[in-house]
Amino acid sequence: MKVIVNGACGFMGKEVIALCEKNFKGAECVAKIDAVGGEGVFTSLKDCNVCGDVVVDFSFHTATKALLEEAINKNIPCVIATTGHTEEEKQDIINASKLIPVFFTANYSLGVAVTAKLVKEAVSFMTGADIEIIETHHNRKVDAPSGTALMLANSVIEARPELKVNQGRNGLAKREQNEIGINSIRMGNVVGIHEVMINTGNETITIKHEAHARSLFANGALTAAEFIIGKPAGLYDMKSLIGN
Repeated sequence: MKVIVNGACGFMGKEVIALCEKNFKGAECVAKIDAVGGEGVFTSLKDCNVCGDVVVDFSFHTATKALLEEAINKNIPCVIATTGHTEEEKQDIINASKLIPVFFTANYSLGVAVTAKLVKEAVSFMTGADIEIIETHHNRKVDAPSGTALMLANSVIEARPELKVNQGRNGLAKREQNEIGINSIRMGNVVGIHEVMINTGNETITIKHEAHARSLFANGALTAAEFIIGKPAGLYDMKSLIGN
């Protein structure tokens, strides 16, 4: 597959290009795009005169709207792997998916997708259990809780829709029966650790995912790219890829 990498000069863009050089999933990077420009780098998809099968985007959330507008013009599928989108920007993604295939998820780790599936299954069997989520990331991460923690919480809510998220419990805060507690830890250079604890009072199941290298997100993005090529217009995510 011929891949156009948007955000090519950033850390994750470079990871995608490195995987393409190894021909992962049969991928070949045919064009690099980055707002900073440089030798052999286009500054936008609009300026890119190279044909590709799919765009993999690891740029910045504010650039999503312009990228999708041009992807629609060129009728090319997009894998949106940036994070931090506003509600308005998420709506831009939804609108674009009515015209082209768009893959969008909070986390491109295949292991996290499996974790979310296991969490939903476990919660559906352990009726009435207390559920807590702890997420740990490096000390430079600015958003809390992480998008992945919220993604896991949503998996819980799919099984138990009466539950609501309680973020960062503090003070006089007795645990409510219908809550999912989320706590965020920031330290060192931790790539990402997510733990979901399910406690019935008599036993506890802990489902844990730990990321060891950020390259796993590039792996997942290219897997998503391979999946989306040839699909009809629509919004796809990890559930589409691995099943509900």
